[in-house]
Amino acid sequence: MHLAYPAVLAALLFCTGLYGVLARRNAILVLMSVELMLNAVNLNLVAFDVWLRDTLHAGQALTLFTIAIAAAEIGIGLAIVLMVYRNRGTSDVDHLRDTAEGHEPDPNDNSDSTSTARPEVAA
Repeated sequence: MHLAYPAVLAALLFCTGLYGVLARRNAILVLMSVELMLNAVNLNLVAFDVWLRDTLHAGQALTLFTIAIAAAEIGIGLAIVLMVYRNRGTSDVDHLRDTAEGHEPDPNDNSDSTSTARPEVAA
């Protein structure tokens, strides 16, 4: 078996997943893109395990651990996304930035035309 075929396929899958993580705004699509990236890593692990003819099959064992971690990640991630959707009504990643703890509006922000800006006192 040539190593180039699965390596190129894994690189294409990983790049597709990376594009999905960086370009998508829906949290569920971002989670699906992360899963696509993990599957590309799994493909590389198995391909290199077969190519190196490892007697312990370490690549396949690591693939099983990666699948278990991905299953746990998607379960917890979907639970978080569903709770955020129930509370906020959207799963848009851009609208979730204001949910950070300690996020308060800047008192010196002059973007609101109805507020009056107070001059700062120099000490």
